[in-house]
Amino acid sequence: MRKNLLVYGVLIVIFGIGISLILEVGSRLHPGQKFPYKRLVPAQGTTPALLPQQAETAAGHPLNGLLDNLHHPLSILLLQVIVIIMAARVFGYLFQKIGQPAVMGEIVAGILLGPSFLGMLSPGMEAFLFPEASMGALKLLSQIGVILFMFVVGFELNLQDLRQKAHAAVLVSHVSIVVPFFLGGAFALFTYRFLAEANVSFTAFALFIGIAMSVTALPVLARIIEERGLSKSYLGSTAIACAAVDDVTAWCLLAVVVAIAKVSGLNG
Repeated sequence: MRKNLLVYGVLIVIFGIGISLILEVGSRLHPGQKFPYKRLVPAQGTTPALLPQQAETAAGHPLNGLLDNLHHPLSILLLQVIVIIMAARVFGYLFQKIGQPAVMGEIVAGILLGPSFLGMLSPGMEAFLFPEASMGALKLLSQIGVILFMFVVGFELNLQDLRQKAHAAVLVSHVSIVVPFFLGGAFALFTYRFLAEANVSFTAFALFIGIAMSVTALPVLARIIEERGLSKSYLGSTAIACAAVDDVTAWCLLAVVVAIAKVSGLNG
């Protein structure tokens, strides 16, 4: 136990010094510069691929009523759910065939349906499937799904085992945070000038990037553990405990980032 604490302390000191040096160097950088390369962005002012007005031009077409109904909020939500479930199932199945967790395929499906792929290739289709006005209902539905899934995961965990692993979970989770946090801060040195707003300090920007790089997504990890049948094993429960500690640490660090950003905005 003392050896673990010693290693933990040494890592914290080393990476703390490294992050301090990164913040010192980054404080001399100035945001607002342009990337040295041209970024790919969807064309501005694009319209959906198929609008009700366009459908009505074909008089007597049997799809006119259907297309009109598709622009009802409930119809759009149902269409989004169908498309998302089908894409998630297909890519989850394909990833399972190559020995990867299904959740990885579902993440890839989300990327392909989002602005990074579909929005770039066909902005009109993306605007038709996922209009801005419908995103609130879709996000609410997704949050309900995450809550129900985490309830099922928590139902299978043994709270007594988690208490016994609390000390080890804190050590493991914090050690697993400091390395990617340091790398995220180093990455901020190269991206601060191009991505940060003019009124955002380097400290807040670097801390935010570090948090984003270092925190494990608890629902994703829980899904992988559940798929592998490790929910009731020592490894699975320890991993869940570590991810929970990661989330608590992330929220604490995020509160610091918000405070720093507000102070920077007031001073700016």
